[in-house]
Amino acid sequence: MTDTRFQGAPVTRRHALAGGGALVAGTALAGCSASGAGNGASGTESGPAADGGEGVCVLSPEVTEGPYYLDGQLMREDITEGKQGFPLAMAITVVDYSNGCTPMTEDAVAVEIWHCDAWGYYSGHTDARPGGQVPDEDGEGDEMSFLRGIRMVDADGTARFSTVVPGWYGPRVTHIHLKVHTGGEADTTYEGGTTVHTGQLLFADAFCAEIAEREPYSEHVLELTPVEEDQVYREAQRTEGDPDSMVVSPVPVTEGTPENGYTLSVTVGITPEESATSGGGGGAPGGGGTPPGDG
Repeated sequence: MTDTRFQGAPVTRRHALAGGGALVAGTALAGCSASGAGNGASGTESGPAADGGEGVCVLSPEVTEGPYYLDGQLMREDITEGKQGFPLAMAITVVDYSNGCTPMTEDAVAVEIWHCDAWGYYSGHTDARPGGQVPDEDGEGDEMSFLRGIRMVDADGTARFSTVVPGWYGPRVTHIHLKVHTGGEADTTYEGGTTVHTGQLLFADAFCAEIAEREPYSEHVLELTPVEEDQVYREAQRTEGDPDSMVVSPVPVTEGTPENGYTLSVTVGITPEESATSGGGGGAPGGGGTPPGDG
């Protein structure tokens, strides 16, 4: 099948800072040479913003939001809505690259994420088939909002989410989309403001292979796409920045027992003074395109 989910807003560039830990192969749109110990559900973190170490900021590509972005999502931490899959606790720290990688804690900074379910379906587009032999979408949760949400950052510049490990669809590697918004107002949704970053997290091949062998992911019979063959990864190779900085591996809560869940901590560096790539969380989406009927 031909997939166009990744075709959306034009690709520009942003600076990004690493936040990887001992078991984290990389971080969201970021890369860093330092590593440090983490704690609690946040998994592991590293870099100047996380542990005061001598991390090296790298330029990392900003990538398309894809056509499956839906505007006006709910302000909330838990975006699961009953969807099947291994629990995933995420901690996303936003830092200002242009100001010494200091955590962004002012100007109404919000992080938005969205991703497909264990079988490759996105809310709002459940008629788009993920490819391969896959069960019908299970009908759990709100058809327009499952596995989507926005959170304000806390005093440390961190937004936390509770979700499930995503599945995949052809020809994409398992991934999570994210945006960073500033200057808006938070109520039940995030209104106004400016989108200052759009990116994706690409899950490492070894992690994807492990997950694909377990229920409910194993019910989706579709060959995995290696990171280096992923279309967004290749897109990033044609821009300035380090495409490997997008690759992440969640950390298991209990070794050998994925059913107990995973944690993932990433640190995203942005340059908030640069022009926005799309409207804010409550405004018009930034040109995602129209998804095909068959996904």
